[in-house]
Amino acid sequence: MLQSKFKFITIAVVTIAIVLTLLRELVGLDISETTMFATRWAIAAVLIIHAFLKKNLTTWILVCMLLGVFVGIDYPNAAMALQPLSKGFIKLVKTIVAPIIFGTLVYGIAGHSDLKQVGRMAWKSMSYFITATTIAIFIGLAVINVTKAGEGIDIQNMPQEELPTTKKTSSALEHLPEHVHGLYKAANFLYDLFPENIVKSMYENQVLQVVVFSVLFGVGLAMVEEKKRKPMVEFTESLSEVMFKFTNLIMYFAPIGVGAAMAYTVGHLGVDILKNLFMLLGSLYIALIVFMLVVFVPVMVFLKIPIKQFLKAIKEPVSIAFATTSSDAALPKAMSNMEKFGVPRKIVSFVIPTGYSFNLDGTSLYLSLASIFVAQAAGMNLSIGEQMAIAFTLMVTSKGVAAVPRASLIVLIATAEQFGLPVFIIAAILGIDELMDMARTSVNVIGNCLATVVVAKWENEFDDKAPYSFDQAIEE
Repeated sequence: MLQSKFKFITIAVVTIAIVLTLLRELVGLDISETTMFATRWAIAAVLIIHAFLKKNLTTWILVCMLLGVFVGIDYPNAAMALQPLSKGFIKLVKTIVAPIIFGTLVYGIAGHSDLKQVGRMAWKSMSYFITATTIAIFIGLAVINVTKAGEGIDIQNMPQEELPTTKKTSSALEHLPEHVHGLYKAANFLYDLFPENIVKSMYENQVLQVVVFSVLFGVGLAMVEEKKRKPMVEFTESLSEVMFKFTNLIMYFAPIGVGAAMAYTVGHLGVDILKNLFMLLGSLYIALIVFMLVVFVPVMVFLKIPIKQFLKAIKEPVSIAFATTSSDAALPKAMSNMEKFGVPRKIVSFVIPTGYSFNLDGTSLYLSLASIFVAQAAGMNLSIGEQMAIAFTLMVTSKGVAAVPRASLIVLIATAEQFGLPVFIIAAILGIDELMDMARTSVNVIGNCLATVVVAKWENEFDDKAPYSFDQAIEE
């Protein structure tokens, strides 16, 4: 009862603040800075009490994000001193990169993708996963190039990191004819994929090299006899689970990291940065809607999947994913509902868990969009070829993202470093990452649920009568 009443008070106070801000900024109503200051910190007090009552990490992240904005507006000098906290959070996230990619990829291949046992289902699933995530990445690139959400941010005076400069042309490239420069760069890019020493690759955070090693290791492990494969599969499964928990522990520091990031960003760059961040948020939602209309709807129409019944089947797992920003939380209900929807258990139990590593449509789209946002904010005019290289990298590295809250930040930071993009700009994105994570995680769950139906239809094992029976059961 107390939470319910306080929720109403929170909504009322925030609404009043929004109305006052709109009247001041849009209508030009003369409202003193003292009144706005008092309003901001009244909201802060209400939100802090709300967060204590709610006892929820997501709530604390959103509250700290707003508190960071208020500190940045009213106490800019103190706000800039908080930057080490946001940088410390990013450093913690970086420690997860190599082990989580190794554990999830090896277990995904050797534990779920035993080609000897699943045969056609394996390559059909992977074909669909790769096609869907690739389309998602390119839609993300297209939308961010249209909206240009990152342009106009002034980061010239940030002393903590140097802005990236154009890399010097290698001596080998200088002696080659211009028409083979592209071929040389492509070959050099492929050369950089191969790890010389896996420990060195992990130490240097060379994500693609870790991915290549993990994939080859997983394939080799899948070819070993069951007796000798089982201990290593169990080890990588345990490693993955430990890294999931490790990620969750780090995320308890997220409210402080996010709050400090927003305070520093607003304090140093001013409130105008918020316009760019919300343009990024809007770009993501637009891109996800376009992706679902361009990919999901045509697939359902082409395969004659009953859309109304499918939406009812995924409603609950998607709601769970949206609220918790975790695909894992939605996993049991998603698998149960897809089986009731008419997909055989053997297909559900293979496709959905495998899709959690290889079919993250929403995350893949977000990564392409956010990486170009970082480049735009840094004033880097990336060519189509450079953006394609980033897209290819994301297409590979996003396959190793664990389905846990904000795990995509790991890949975003690693990709930014790989292409010389300034990582410190990602600190600003952290402020609205919670709002973006809700949408992209929901699309991940929708994509994996749809994938089970696609594979079942492809294998001619889908029960066409089940969706309507399931629909009636829900209504009853």
